[in-house]
Amino acid sequence: MRGQADLFLDYDAPPSPIRRPADEIIVKARPRSESFEAPDYGTAARMLEATGDYRVLRRLQPRHVVSRTPCESEKIAVILDTETTGLDHTRDEVIELGMVAFVYGEEGRIGNVIGTFNGLREPGVPISPEITRLTGITPDMVAGQVLDLEAIERFIAPADLIIAHNARFDRPFCERLSKGFRVKAWACSHSEIAWSGFGFEGSKLGYLLTQCGWFHQGHRAVEDCHALLEVLASPLPSEAGLPFGHLLTSARKVLVRIWAEASPFDMKDVLKARGYRWNDGSDGRPKAWWVEVDEEAGEAELAFLRREVYRREVEPYTQRITAFERFRSAR
Repeated sequence: MRGQADLFLDYDAPPSPIRRPADEIIVKARPRSESFEAPDYGTAARMLEATGDYRVLRRLQPRHVVSRTPCESEKIAVILDTETTGLDHTRDEVIELGMVAFVYGEEGRIGNVIGTFNGLREPGVPISPEITRLTGITPDMVAGQVLDLEAIERFIAPADLIIAHNARFDRPFCERLSKGFRVKAWACSHSEIAWSGFGFEGSKLGYLLTQCGWFHQGHRAVEDCHALLEVLASPLPSEAGLPFGHLLTSARKVLVRIWAEASPFDMKDVLKARGYRWNDGSDGRPKAWWVEVDEEAGEAELAFLRREVYRREVEPYTQRITAFERFRSAR
């Protein structure tokens, strides 16, 4: 028996004739046509999806900007996204700001995009390799770049609502840039829409966009704004309307923030199970457990604290929170 190496020793020898059985069927390949007609990709995608075995993602195409004045029944919202040098708004800085302005109706109908803004900014602190990896923004890209603050303030001045997909992160950074952001109502499309209740597997923008059937070049500010707009405009299953309508409903709610200061230590598990969160006091707010409830549920929550936690008559510190105060930093 020849060894494995022997198989390659006589490679220069002429090939021996191949003997085929008399009854062997030989299948000849059909010559390939030199010309190929491009298919209708949209139809092909729909045919694949109709089988139930495929899901096809479309490249997101940003909406065209229509320069017009809103009608009397319309309002203006601005979707906003920032890229920054880090997570701490007291030390880190904005390196890119993207915004998309659109008109909407009171019932949650989304109309035309009426403006976009995108700008880079050179920070006073270094851009780390990790931030470059996440955002695609390099120190060379922002060298000498300055955000036009007057243009930013003109852009947001007519807005009735500012929307960010993580408003608790974006709002403090934006308020450091311009005072104009401080007087606006804010909404958070990440936390103020019950995405899981509508069948979404995650609330990150990439997950939402994929489940709506699109993909895009993420992590650049204005591209993410366009992506979020399409997610908010995509009909929800079971005739639940548009995500934007649910966001407006949440943004219009008045909440009461209740601080359970000096609550007994042995009640911490009870408070945590009820949805209270701990604040360590480092941000200037009380060092205490706290919760936010709808305004109409405020009295019932105070009664619970008196009855089950303090077991005496107390008046916990409360704050009335609207979209104008929500997501604002305490520092």
